[in-house]
Amino acid sequence: MKKKNYNYIWISFIILVFGIIFIPKIVSRIKDDAIVENDRMNKKDNKGDLAYVEINGSKKRVPEFTFINQDSLVVTNRDYLGKVYIVEFFFTSCPTICPVMTKNLVQIQNSFKDVENFGIASFSIDPKTDTPTTLKKYTETYGITNLDWHLMTGQRDEIYKLANQGFNIFAQQNPNVPGGFEHSGMFALVDKRGYIRSRVDEFGNPIIYYRGTISEEEGANEEGEKEQISILKEDIKKLLDE
Repeated sequence: MKKKNYNYIWISFIILVFGIIFIPKIVSRIKDDAIVENDRMNKKDNKGDLAYVEINGSKKRVPEFTFINQDSLVVTNRDYLGKVYIVEFFFTSCPTICPVMTKNLVQIQNSFKDVENFGIASFSIDPKTDTPTTLKKYTETYGITNLDWHLMTGQRDEIYKLANQGFNIFAQQNPNVPGGFEHSGMFALVDKRGYIRSRVDEFGNPIIYYRGTISEEEGANEEGEKEQISILKEDIKKLLDE
């Protein structure tokens, strides 16, 4: 009888030790699994959040600029603070991608026609030709009516510096291409505080810029690249709500 009691005591002791050692680990594992699951849910919930474009670990902000718009008025980067806006580089005599880009921007303009804190900044890479008068005629031709859509001209070197260094959007003069200038057909999206923002791809990396050369109606170009005007409009709404 005493031997049996001893066995019971010994078994109880083993169970107690097991509980002390392993149960906390099991509980911890359950908690860890719960945290992991919560993280997955958060990632899923935050999938639509817009990333900051970073260079060397720093959030990329629109650099200071001062130019003249289509109404011969001085416009600076500070005039856009408090507004969500799109940035593009173009020229009015462009025979290739610029007309498509402008039509896409007009379509976006019309989608946000009743929004006061939305604008567009268009910088001409042919400032010698694109005088305020020329830019004004361009606005009339394409139906540009947003008061915060400034088509800007100024010193050539300053515009190219803004494009290639400020936004890392390629632009250069090239006599061997149609129109004499070549440039990226991408749009940059800027938030109310002046930071460049974008949505992320399926790998969690920011797409950085949005394709401006394919319309929503087209859907995709001959190379199979999909239009991004629709997602750009979605992301504008998100930044307006921030």
